[in-house]
Amino acid sequence: MDAKHVVELVYWRDLQRTGICFGASLFLLLSLSACSIVSVLAYISLALLSVTISFRIYKGIVQAVQKSEDGHPFKMYLEQDIAISSDVVHKYSELALGRLNTTVKELRRLFLVEDLVDSLKFAVLMWILTYIGALFNGLTLIIIAHVAVFTWPVVYEKHQVQIDHYYGLVNNQVKDVIAKIQAKIPGAKPKSE
Repeated sequence: MDAKHVVELVYWRDLQRTGICFGASLFLLLSLSACSIVSVLAYISLALLSVTISFRIYKGIVQAVQKSEDGHPFKMYLEQDIAISSDVVHKYSELALGRLNTTVKELRRLFLVEDLVDSLKFAVLMWILTYIGALFNGLTLIIIAHVAVFTWPVVYEKHQVQIDHYYGLVNNQVKDVIAKIQAKIPGAKPKSE
């Protein structure tokens, strides 16, 4: 799935496909908040098996009544090659390794205070995250983020002018506060933009 398909999915260009994707993934996340992952996987597998076994039996009865030789109803899917090539594995493992190395270098830079302002920003972020962690568990945050991914682009698309106006006002206020803080902290030089 490329970026174009993701954008179409998130912007609800195809209502049926987006609705199914959003509904199924939200149902999975809500199920995980109520039951363990083992239970959720077992229930989903049982539901899928119930549908496929029922369909196979139904097609067998129809073939027996009509005396036709259509064969296995899932033959097309059974003959498809679903193996993952080593090229695909290498490609994505290289991407993951690159991102992991970048993240480790950035964390090293932040924790060893290469730049005081960036490390202070990181400390403030971690302090805010302690409060967020006290209010929500990780799965709740994932559900909130999931709903936001499917709603924010549409809301922004419809109200872009107003959102951009207020974002600009807030951004200017934040820049002013950061500039004042940097002026009062010794050794904290503002980065040139």
